[in-house]
Amino acid sequence: MHKPVVLDLDGSVGALPGRLVLPLRECEEAIRFSCSLSTLRRFAADLRETLPREHGTVFLGSGDFHHLTWPLVQRVPGTSGFQVVVLDNHPDNMRFPFGVHCGSWVRRVAMLPRVSHVHVVGITSSDIGRKHAWENYLGPLRAGKLTYWSTGVDTRWADTIGLGARFRAFPTSQAMVDAFVSLQAHSTEPVYLSIDKDAYAPEVAMTNWDQGTLSESGGEAMLAMLRGRVIGSDVTGEISRYTYASWWKRKLSAMDGQESIDEARLATWQAQQHALNLRLLAAIGADAPVTSVRSGVAPAGC
Repeated sequence: MHKPVVLDLDGSVGALPGRLVLPLRECEEAIRFSCSLSTLRRFAADLRETLPREHGTVFLGSGDFHHLTWPLVQRVPGTSGFQVVVLDNHPDNMRFPFGVHCGSWVRRVAMLPRVSHVHVVGITSSDIGRKHAWENYLGPLRAGKLTYWSTGVDTRWADTIGLGARFRAFPTSQAMVDAFVSLQAHSTEPVYLSIDKDAYAPEVAMTNWDQGTLSESGGEAMLAMLRGRVIGSDVTGEISRYTYASWWKRKLSAMDGQESIDEARLATWQAQQHALNLRLLAAIGADAPVTSVRSGVAPAGC
């Protein structure tokens, strides 16, 4: 197994075997939940100088940092195409006029030239329901580069605008898993895998966000089908407490419905998360070779 990388933005990721840790706590306020495009470009440039060209799974910390998947996908080595598979309870394809945030990055990734398709699997959020239809970026859906896989959400509105094929709705999580596994059984295309653990039911791992219904066995079935084709991966959805210094981030995160965290149970939940991380590392495998690692080096700033 190749060495995992921890972008230590919030101190939430436990000790992983052989890990490379980049100390980034000074970037938490600037990056967490959302940031300007210029801030993300600077952060991405620093990562390009710091990370080895090839490495193991990257752990991002809280789901509030899921937009960092975008620069990680951009730096996948090579020139050939690949698909992106995202396990997530939310589409992460929502309109956001102030740069990029943890729920808006999928559009950016879907429209990258090398990305053939993005599958967001595990959605139970009403973000893709009729009430929030206008908030979804329709461009990647209309371009045939993005598909939502969901359970328990009425997405029939998509049929009325010709996008029904991009909304795969299922009665149960298991039916969704079976259909996705069946689809991937016919593919040999390389995959970038991004896991937000809020796709899992709370009993699997408690996160900062409202959660889906995916069982651990369901997740394992999908990872087993992808194993051997994964050319890059990241994991997010750790649970951590943070109070924003900026009032507008406090307001925006509150409006976005983040779950409150019981401080008394935080250590227990983080231990649960850590145990799942170890199992995910084993399930993902390590398909890309690791080059030399420049340990002890962190990006210059945010």
